Amino acid sequence: MKYLVMVQGTQADYEAMRGKESADSPAWSEEEVQAMFAYMGAINDDLSETGEFVDGQGLAEPAQTRHVTLGDDGKAVITDGPYSETKELLAGYWVLECESLERVTEIADRVSRCPQPAGAPNHPVVIRPIMDGSGDI
Repeated sequence: MKYLVMVQGTQADYEAMRGKESADSPAWSEEEVQAMFAYMGAINDDLSETGEFVDGQGLAEPAQTRHVTLGDDGKAVITDGPYSETKELLAGYWVLECESLERVTEIADRVSRCPQPAGAPNHPVVIRPIMDGSGDI
């Protein structure tokens, strides 16, 4: 079965990784950023080796987001991010092919243990089964 494993984040998190402290997150050092990338790279390598890795990407910061909705007049309403009303957005994801929900939960637990500076926010790792073309999970 395929699963989408999502890592959440905020604009403040991206800024903290660039060394800018905020009320929500301490500034990250270059060593801490590199440790995070190495940790995530090791997860990707392990999942590739087991054959469970389908795809995975980190996403650009919320400030580079564009939101498109349909206005009352039927025309597109386009707004550039970040969005102050949104607390967390998708920061990165994996598409995994795993034998069970228990296995993908083990992987999400490992992802949630990614190193970060003391005091950094702890965002959830979200698992969603991917439906097949027939609408079944």
